[in-house]
Amino acid sequence: MAGMTLEQLKIFIAVAQHLHFTRAAEELYITQPAVSAAIHNLEQEYGVKLFHRIGRHIEIAEAGKLLQVEARKILDQVSLTERGLRELNNLQRGELKLGSSLTIGNYWLPSKISEFKSLYPGIQINCSLANTEDICLGTATGQFDLGLVEGDVKPALQSTLEYEIVGSDRLQIVVGQKHPWFEWGEIDLSQLTQTPWVMREPGSGTQQRFEEALRNWEINLSELNVILVFNSGEMTKAAIEDGVGAIGISELMVKKEIQLGTLRAIRVIDNRDGKGAIAEIVRPFFKLKHRQRFQTALSKVFEQMLISSMLDASHPDVSVI
Repeated sequence: MAGMTLEQLKIFIAVAQHLHFTRAAEELYITQPAVSAAIHNLEQEYGVKLFHRIGRHIEIAEAGKLLQVEARKILDQVSLTERGLRELNNLQRGELKLGSSLTIGNYWLPSKISEFKSLYPGIQINCSLANTEDICLGTATGQFDLGLVEGDVKPALQSTLEYEIVGSDRLQIVVGQKHPWFEWGEIDLSQLTQTPWVMREPGSGTQQRFEEALRNWEINLSELNVILVFNSGEMTKAAIEDGVGAIGISELMVKKEIQLGTLRAIRVIDNRDGKGAIAEIVRPFFKLKHRQRFQTALSKVFEQMLISSMLDASHPDVSVI
């Protein structure tokens, strides 16, 4: 038996994705007869039907569905192995794939990437930004070498993903100049239910931490008057700058606006026990990686840099008060 080849698997995956021989050929920059021949040879070699030909259309058969799953695993492993071999050159070349939640990716991670690039200028870093849930899923499925999120890993993925704290920041209650709290600068916990709120979308790490803080403060989210929900921190900022709502947002995102005086961070006093302590929301930044997937040398070095950076920096306790 000649056995299947990697080229045949790549062709099969392209056909399975497009369910079209010509489009697969265009994607791979080969001829349509070459695509047809590769699929025919696989079917002949193993005595199975990978696709059903129905008129001018094709549908993937049961054998094709099985091969599609296994072929992806094989090609992913080959890609990782190739990357590992290329990195056996003292990290002079290679690619690092990062996934980051939005706040981390826009405000915390760029300096870390710049530091890494200064040490390893030949390394290509591809960083994708999405909300926490998407980054967790992408790390679990091998889309990213490392994930960086400020929200929680869902229980269903905790057995798949290994995670540890590599940094932290604070969420602040922030309002614009037209909001009455702007002049006050300080409120009690009980007053949180007395204003409109602009929120991040479900799945956002910021939203997860804000809701966790509300629970710790014995406030139900349904008690808040939520008037707008956005999938971007920048959009929530814009909404309150000229409006009367409040937001819970990373201090990293509003540092400039607070310095300019267009927004103000409001201190919240927890007076439930009569002591009047300041109620803070401190959230950790988590580094994620797959528990079982092969980890490239690049990934290990970047991971160690993040850990070392955290140990060197002075950062707040990660409990939520």
